[in-house]
Amino acid sequence: MSSESVPSSPSSAPVPSRRNLMRAMGTISLFTLLSRIMGFIRDMVLAHHFGAGMGADAFFVAFKLPNFLRRLFAEGAFNTAFIPVFSDYVASGNREAAREAAQAIFTALTVILLLVVLLGQLFMPFVVYIAAPGFAEQTDKFQLTVDLTRITFPYILFISLVAMASGILNCYNKFALPALNPLLLNLCLIFGALIVAPQLDQPIMGLAIGVLLGGIVQLAMLWPALKQLGIPLKMRWQTLSKEHRHPAIGRLLSLMGPSVLGVSVAQINLLVDLFIASWLPAGSISYLYYADRLVEFPLGLIGIAMGTAILPSFSARVAHNDLDGLRHDLDFALRLMLFINIPATAGLLTLREPILSLLFERGAFNSEITHLTANALFAYGLGLSAFSAIKIAAPVFYSLKDTRTPVRIAIICMLANILFSLLLLVPLQHAGLALATSLSAFLNAGLLFYHLRSKVGYRPGTSVWTLFAKTVVATSVMTLFLYWSQTTFWQPAASTIYKAMVLLPILLTGGLL
Repeated sequence: MSSESVPSSPSSAPVPSRRNLMRAMGTISLFTLLSRIMGFIRDMVLAHHFGAGMGADAFFVAFKLPNFLRRLFAEGAFNTAFIPVFSDYVASGNREAAREAAQAIFTALTVILLLVVLLGQLFMPFVVYIAAPGFAEQTDKFQLTVDLTRITFPYILFISLVAMASGILNCYNKFALPALNPLLLNLCLIFGALIVAPQLDQPIMGLAIGVLLGGIVQLAMLWPALKQLGIPLKMRWQTLSKEHRHPAIGRLLSLMGPSVLGVSVAQINLLVDLFIASWLPAGSISYLYYADRLVEFPLGLIGIAMGTAILPSFSARVAHNDLDGLRHDLDFALRLMLFINIPATAGLLTLREPILSLLFERGAFNSEITHLTANALFAYGLGLSAFSAIKIAAPVFYSLKDTRTPVRIAIICMLANILFSLLLLVPLQHAGLALATSLSAFLNAGLLFYHLRSKVGYRPGTSVWTLFAKTVVATSVMTLFLYWSQTTFWQPAASTIYKAMVLLPILLTGGLL
C-alpha cells in the first residue's frame, strides 16, 4: 500500500472552466428534475392512499430518521470532507493512490455504518422516543413508528455508501449517474405503495419496505460505474489497524467531525421541527413533509445542483491556489441562484394552494389538508434563497479545509431555530416551526457570507446587485400576473383536469414574464 499521505502535484488535474461548471450543473439539474417529477408522482400516490393520518405520520418519522442521518453524515458532513480529501489524490494523477484511499475509506465507513445500524435496531424504541416523544402518549402510533423505523433504518448503510460512490464519480466530473440515482428510490416507494402495501395487513409497511429496497438498488446502480472507472469498492481490513491505517482516513475524520454541524444545520433544524411537531395535533408532521417536498423541488434544481457541481471546482481552485478564480466562481453561482430562486419563491408563495391542490388533493388528501399544508409551504418557501445560499457558501470553507467557522455559525443558528420555534409555535402551530427554520437559514447564510470577506476576500460584485435589482422588478410583474390569474381563473372545487389546464399555462406565462 502506498504511504503517500497527500499527493503533491496538482498540475495534472485542470481546474474546471465556467463552461464545464455550467455543463455539470445542467446535467445535475436535468436529472434532478426527472427525479423530482418522479418524487411528486410518488407523493401523489402516498397522499392519495395514506393522506395525513396516524399511519402517514408514523411513516414520515420512520423515513425522516434514516433520511436525516443520510443528509447529516452521508451527503452532508461526509461529502464535504471526502471530496476535498479525495480531490487531492485525483489532482495528483495517481490512480493507484486514489484507489487505495477510496478503498480504505470505504472499509472504515462500512464498519462504522454496520455498527450504527446494529445499535439502532437494539435501541429503536428509545431512538423513536427521542425523535418524536409526543407519539409515546399513543401506544399504537408509537409502536407502529418503531416497527416502521426498524425496516427503514438499514437504508442509512446503503445510501451512505451511495454518497461515497457519488462523490468519487463527481471528483472525476461524472455527474449524470449520481444525479439520476435518486430516481430509483422514488420508483421503489411507488412499488411499495402500489404493489407491496395491498398484500400486507398493515399497508403502510409497504412504504418502509420500499425505502429499504431503494437503498439497495441505488448502490447496485453505481457499483459497476466505479469498477469501470478503475476504483472498485472493496474491503481493505488491514487499514483498520493503527499500524496500517491509511492517512486519508485520519484526514477525513479530522474534517468530518466538526462539519457535521457546519454543513447540516438545516437538517438538524428539520429534526427539531419533527421533535416539537410530535406534540401537535395529528397530521402536523405530514403537513410539514409535503410542504418541504415542494420547497425541495426548486432547491434541488439550483441550490443542491450548484453545491454538488461547485464543490469539486472549489477544491480544485484551492489545490491550484487560485483564489481569484474561486471568488469569480462564487460570484457566478450567487447570480445564477438569485436569478432562479427569486421568481421561484414568488411563484411558490403566490400559487401555493393551487399547486398543492393539483398535485395532492384527492383520495385521503382533502381541501382542509391542502390549506394547512399551504401555511407550512408559505413559511418554508420564504427561506428558499437562504437554503440555496448555504449550499453555495458552505463548500468554500470545506474546500479550504476550514471546519471551525461553519461549526460556530451552525451552533448559533441551531440555538436561534429553537428560540424561533418556541416563540412561533403557539400563534402559528406547525407553520411556526417552518418559519423558524427559514429565519435560521437566513441567519446561517448571512453569517457564512460575512465570514467569506475575511476568509477569501469575497464581497458580492456589482453584477450581483445589478442582477438582483433586475430580477426583483421582473418578479414583481410576474407576481401581479400570477395573483390576477389565480383570482380570475382558479376554481378550488374543479376537476383535476380543469386545474391542470388552468394552472400549467399560468405557470408557463409567469415564467416567461
